[in-house]
Amino acid sequence: MNIIIPFNFTPRIYQIPVLKALDSGFKRLAWIAHRRSGKDKTMINYIAKKMFERKGTYYYIFPTYKQAKKVIWNGMDKDGFKFTDHFPMELRKRTDNGEMLIEMKNGSIFQLIGSDNIDSLMGANPIGVVFSEWSLQSPAAWDYLSPILAENGGWAAFIYTPRGKNHGFTTYKTALAYPDVWYVLVSTVEDTKAISYEVLAQEREECIRKYGNDAFYQQEYMCSFEVPIQGAYYAAQLLQAEQDGRVTGVPYDMNAKVETYWDLGMDDSMTIWFVQRAGKEIHLIDYLEGSGEGINYYIQQLFKKPYVFGAHYAPHDIKVRELGTGKSRHEVAESLGIHFEVVPDVGLDNGIQSARNIFNRCWFDKTKCEKGLDALMSYHKEWDEKNQVYKSHPEHDWSSHAADSFRYFAVAFQDIINKQGSSTVSSKPNDDPYGR
Repeated sequence: MNIIIPFNFTPRIYQIPVLKALDSGFKRLAWIAHRRSGKDKTMINYIAKKMFERKGTYYYIFPTYKQAKKVIWNGMDKDGFKFTDHFPMELRKRTDNGEMLIEMKNGSIFQLIGSDNIDSLMGANPIGVVFSEWSLQSPAAWDYLSPILAENGGWAAFIYTPRGKNHGFTTYKTALAYPDVWYVLVSTVEDTKAISYEVLAQEREECIRKYGNDAFYQQEYMCSFEVPIQGAYYAAQLLQAEQDGRVTGVPYDMNAKVETYWDLGMDDSMTIWFVQRAGKEIHLIDYLEGSGEGINYYIQQLFKKPYVFGAHYAPHDIKVRELGTGKSRHEVAESLGIHFEVVPDVGLDNGIQSARNIFNRCWFDKTKCEKGLDALMSYHKEWDEKNQVYKSHPEHDWSSHAADSFRYFAVAFQDIINKQGSSTVSSKPNDDPYGR
């Protein structure tokens, strides 16, 4: 039996430049394309072909494991053809449903992964990686895989629609700056003509009806990085900060103490914002994020910083005792020389509003806070796929942790201001707002 790879796939004319670019030797691809343009189907078939050209492991990464399973492992195209059937059964050695893994008879492996579990990538050595919906993923996945692909001569493709000027926009700008390494293609619906004018007109009208503007349409179909992100909590405030020049170089002031604001992860990420007060301005001078480590590790990282610290703030669950040790992280931190103040629990909605209110006083160090800024830009409401509307609560994803610690900062700061306002003791305008 003769089997031709790609199997049961004929690329559309606007998809061909992507395939040719990768075949011609480009090791990095940024393909910004509108929804329903066939990005995933194209890249699945490219991987299927590469698996027989170079034996190795190939990862297909989505923002979450659940999404990878829904879209690709159990997904079908509009004609009812399963995406995984592009890997012919006759050429497979095994299929592992639990791991969402297909091994071909020549030893090559295809596996679906969610970047919400970065630890699953540890020890891996892929030679080809596709990041689907890259603008919604944790940038930490690329931080880990980039040196591996550089060492083994592997390739990486980033396929996505824009989500404002977050790390997806940074990837796009980087790709444009290095045309010898990156192939860049922006495919708007006007470029592809993959969707009829009548359907597009209906989509645009529906966006205006739901949101009062066509920003979502411009984002999803016209691939605009400039429009406000629908469902994002802090995008408008961050865009204003950028326009005001408040996302820039913010040096450490040796004459002022640095406060830290923590979100305490267990299996999830631990995030810390480093903050200084400068008159009426609030300077966010640094940001730290990690996962898979205990609180003692992050305290060690603090002591490596060249800062003089003031107070440290954490949410109320820092006082919860862990079953394994019988001690709370508050007690562990105390034993290591760090005393935490507990941030008042004002509720999620009130906390988000406090964060929005404080943005106009904030200056962010563009370099040291880059990962935190990406997360704040991406922090968004959960999307209800069934009803095609945003829910009233945040999506719990990679961006949540940085957003939570920023929210704790805003709540703690407001609490301090409130306590000062109720005090009968007068203060000078430039007094330390933390009361020390």
